[in-house]
Amino acid sequence: MHQYIPSSEDEQMEMLKSVNAKSIEDLFVDIPESIRLNKNLNLKGPLSEAEVLNHINKISKEIKTTDDFICFLGAGVYDHFIPSVVKHIISKPEFYTAYTPYQPEISQGTLQAIFEYQTMICNLTGMDVSNASMYDGATALSEAAKMASVVTNRKKVLVSSSLNPEAKKVLRTYMRFSDIEIVEIDDKEGTIDVDLLKSSIDNNTAAFIVQNPNFFGIIEDLKDVEEMVHKNGSLLIMYVEPISLSILKTPGEIGADIAVGDGQPLGNNLNFGGPHLGFMATTKKLMRKLPGRIIGETNDVDGKRGFVLTLQAREQHIRREKATSNICTNHSLNALTAAVYMAALGKNGLKEVALQCFKKSHYAFQQLIKTGKFKPLFDKPFFMEFAVSCNGKSVDDMNNVLLDNGIIGGYNLEKDFKKYKNTILLCVTEKRTKEEIDKLVGVMGGAIDELR
Repeated sequence: MHQYIPSSEDEQMEMLKSVNAKSIEDLFVDIPESIRLNKNLNLKGPLSEAEVLNHINKISKEIKTTDDFICFLGAGVYDHFIPSVVKHIISKPEFYTAYTPYQPEISQGTLQAIFEYQTMICNLTGMDVSNASMYDGATALSEAAKMASVVTNRKKVLVSSSLNPEAKKVLRTYMRFSDIEIVEIDDKEGTIDVDLLKSSIDNNTAAFIVQNPNFFGIIEDLKDVEEMVHKNGSLLIMYVEPISLSILKTPGEIGADIAVGDGQPLGNNLNFGGPHLGFMATTKKLMRKLPGRIIGETNDVDGKRGFVLTLQAREQHIRREKATSNICTNHSLNALTAAVYMAALGKNGLKEVALQCFKKSHYAFQQLIKTGKFKPLFDKPFFMEFAVSCNGKSVDDMNNVLLDNGIIGGYNLEKDFKKYKNTILLCVTEKRTKEEIDKLVGVMGGAIDELR
């Protein structure tokens, strides 16, 4: 594999000529001048390869990660332990190089990997059918909303305000260009305001989107919500955290029509925000409206087990103007990572991870409240994230103190929820030890006394 392929000026001109361009600048003619960088990059003079590597390594050492700091930050991306077998298997060349099964009949390994992933996602969510994955949780959610509009022929989607703010932003962008109205249902003490939902739902409502556990970490009670939504002829879309599904009611048990979420917690690294994968599952009734592709199991002419590309939204390839989705691929390697992780842990292992997250987060919560310096923002059941009030002190200042002590602090809720001023959202996964949690409590308690 070549890390760098040099080209001479004559070779560059030959390549430009082949695409009818006279200069490299011609390649960027579609980019407005106003947003181009019209100056040279601030780089040092020519360096040897060894000097460049030394320079890059020096810069990289200035970046502090979860390998250096203790992490209590969640808010959509989570620091879980990843067994070494995961990286070992996904690093095999046949998985690294196989992008997508364009020739299904000779892509049996890739098809089987996706099939196993789909099966596990169905088992995890309690739904009937899963696709091969989307780009991330936000795109899976947006595709689900668009799918609901197509299925119901309605143009309004109701969204719980306690949905991940980043996912909401992507959703609004998607719906803007699909002429679908987004109506946000404000929370009531951290959970769905059922009365507000009841007064907002109407005969143009395609779906209601709810996150569980929600962005505040709270476990929602969805019995009345599910009945109300379906009585109205709308779909219930659940945005879920996958690890929690091993101990909480699944979307299938609750009666959801579409289950989506971000698969990053399933063995995928934080990756500074990506790439991740979005999982998406639905009922048999809605299977043919599911975007992307579905892999199925069959027998060949000799009776041997084989895998086939059972369903895919063909209009994405041959009738794009009628497409219901603009995603016609999947994050295969990330989905494989999730499948290997789930297979390695098994049903009992996933449950153990979830229980440790639950118990350790509740221990951290209790210890913080016990100091008398923090108050619970909500009095509701939670999974592994919880919000506390910082006694009128700035969360950003609090996080700076934590960083000085080798701790990545929580999420400042005031960034996206103005009514929750000076409140911090903390996450405790199975990776955190009692000593680390006690250190968090001690540093936060001391910071309350020091900060003005």
